[in-house]
Amino acid sequence: MTAERTYELVYIVTPEQTEEQVAELHAQVESIVQKFSGRVDKTENWGRKRLAYEIARQKEGIYVLEWLIGPPDMIKELDRRLKVMDQVIRHLVIRVDEDMAVAERRRSERQAERAQRRVARGLPPEIEPEAEAPAVTPQDDDDEGESARAEV
Repeated sequence: MTAERTYELVYIVTPEQTEEQVAELHAQVESIVQKFSGRVDKTENWGRKRLAYEIARQKEGIYVLEWLIGPPDMIKELDRRLKVMDQVIRHLVIRVDEDMAVAERRRSERQAERAQRRVARGLPPEIEPEAEAPAVTPQDDDDEGESARAEV
């Protein structure tokens, strides 16, 4: 059994495509993902953007980002299918679960180092959150406000 991995898929669709056609393309991607027992975690349609350089005589494209979770075979099939679709100008798949694991490991190492430095200085290892001070509201110059200030 292969482990599930997290991927980011970004594809650029030709600007002539309508919202319905982009939704249909998303449905095709989703059906491929479900075929491999994966799931689409999140989809963001970034809309029409100017390309950094001309691709296939196109100067603009509709960008779509999808977060996918599934096996590596799913990505091979998606890559194969997206390459032959005429409406997709360019696509890119990135595995992000390794990057997230590295970031989490570095975060925990920094927290451990911070705790060691605090203990070396004679402080408790964890920083305690400070209690928030009550919000001070401006009071009108009436009799109650003056008597309250006089008592303090």
